[in-house]
Amino acid sequence: MARPVVAIVGRPNVGKSTLFNKLIGERLSIVDDTPGVTRDRIYGDCEWLNRHFLLIDTGGIEPKSDDIILKQMRRQAQLAIDSAEVIIFVTDLRTGVVATDADVAAMLQKSGKPIVLCVNKCDTVGETPLEFYEFYNLGLGDPIAVSSVHGHGTGDLLDAVLGYLPEQEEQEEESTLIKVAVIGKPNVGKSSLINAISGEERAIVSDIAGTTRDATDTYISNEYGDFMFIDTAGLRRKSKVEDQIEKYSVIRARMAVEKSSVCVIMIDALEGFTEQDSKVAGIAHEMGKACIIAVNKWDALEKDGKTMDAYRKKLMIDFSFMSYAPIIFISAKTGQRLDRLFELIRFVDEQNSMRISTGKLNDVLAAATARVQPPTDKGKRLKIYYMTQASTRPPTFVCFVNDKELFHYSYQRYLDNQIREIFGLEGTPTRFVIRERDKK
Repeated sequence: MARPVVAIVGRPNVGKSTLFNKLIGERLSIVDDTPGVTRDRIYGDCEWLNRHFLLIDTGGIEPKSDDIILKQMRRQAQLAIDSAEVIIFVTDLRTGVVATDADVAAMLQKSGKPIVLCVNKCDTVGETPLEFYEFYNLGLGDPIAVSSVHGHGTGDLLDAVLGYLPEQEEQEEESTLIKVAVIGKPNVGKSSLINAISGEERAIVSDIAGTTRDATDTYISNEYGDFMFIDTAGLRRKSKVEDQIEKYSVIRARMAVEKSSVCVIMIDALEGFTEQDSKVAGIAHEMGKACIIAVNKWDALEKDGKTMDAYRKKLMIDFSFMSYAPIIFISAKTGQRLDRLFELIRFVDEQNSMRISTGKLNDVLAAATARVQPPTDKGKRLKIYYMTQASTRPPTFVCFVNDKELFHYSYQRYLDNQIREIFGLEGTPTRFVIRERDKK
């Protein structure tokens, strides 16, 4: 049984994202005094009285605005309203009821969904201020006084929400869920890819660089398994990150990589490889994530029978520091090779979590050292006593040796290549920990 969905809606700057973060218990949605910070739908898990539901934070609704981004934000909010069982309508005590509140209330009433009216920014303790009673004029029943900053009234708010939700059976969380972060520099088509694989307008798509600010989650189940795709803000060079909100976005993108198992590194086929692409990929590599390099907009590139091979060879040189990552040529616009992308995601995730027995590892080690002798220095030869795998994600190998200084990086690369040749480990980085055996 799927978890019920609750949407938080309202006009800009009434504190929706602050309330969202308070209810889910973590700072997932960006909060700033600037109106229109939240643009896409942000999903979070919420629990109250042992009941679980999915909470959606939406961008502020401006019903009568013709601004391109604001119109798409309104569309995103409408999609959240359509998918929700209950709607939390957030208003602002300090400004009172304004014309936009009345317009949003009318829009929500047309949906026919249960509406819980939340009057936010009731930050003082004691008697309810007289301004609070003005919100009865919206015709949505009894308003609930809440302070999203301090948490006052959130229990009453959640009680009201649960009153509208159906009883749900206890269920175990799917352990087979693969978390995938879609990363890349701005405007390579990350949001377009999310929309293409989900079959709906899950994220706002615009030619304006920096449209996506939050890291948004999209759950997808198909014949390849269960996936959670995280669309992230494009990572730009630090010198380009001037806007304070964009600084939050870069931090949130790094957090998205951290909580993912697989990173899809998107490249613009028309623009080709740039230095920023290597920096974006470097973040995933350093964090030990399984990686796929996806060259997007392949449909828009003029090509002949040799274009793909030539492009692949160039990328292998450009991404020489992560030669393990498979390269796939896709089009988010036409859906080209998206099925193959799902297969690759599952494959590299399995490789990232592969565990190799100590016996098999030492068989490879014995053959490798017999083929190429370990290095020597001043008459002293490196001895590798044995090797074992300490952990997965990424596969981490511990080598016990007589002298750490003799274990040159070049020989480590050689052993890594020998292990990959036998066991695969495609799409995942590896780690080597070198330890000297106790001389006693």
